[in-house]
Amino acid sequence: MIDTTVESEFATALVRMSHLVQYVFVDVSREHGITPQQAQLLCMLIGGPLGMSELSRLLHLEKSSLSGLVDRVERRDLVTRVGDPRDRRTCQAGLTPAGEQLARDVHNEISARLDAMGQTLPDADRRHATAAITALLAQHTR
Repeated sequence: MIDTTVESEFATALVRMSHLVQYVFVDVSREHGITPQQAQLLCMLIGGPLGMSELSRLLHLEKSSLSGLVDRVERRDLVTRVGDPRDRRTCQAGLTPAGEQLARDVHNEISARLDAMGQTLPDADRRHATAAITALLAQHTR
């Protein structure tokens, strides 16, 4: 039999953690003069250019909303649209040098703040939490 109290506590903890991570994202984004969505886009592109369809899926945005988001960061010279080498009919979004630097700064700051929160936990608890979160992500982000 499944203990619904444990499930409820688990869901509540995940929701609260999600809010905490979102707060850190908002705070860091604001400090760097960008919106949280712009920060997410820049961080997604750290690994290299991505197609608009892939970005739309990853960011959970309609294509028209994504186009507006890319337009805004492109005007700030943080992102550029480049042709997709696999399909000449489509384009990819990639970071400019300024966008690359900002993306890395934002990503590093968010990571540092989240790491600092975990420093209060014993090493074994951090490793266990990391393993559990990694397993959940592997199951639900395929």
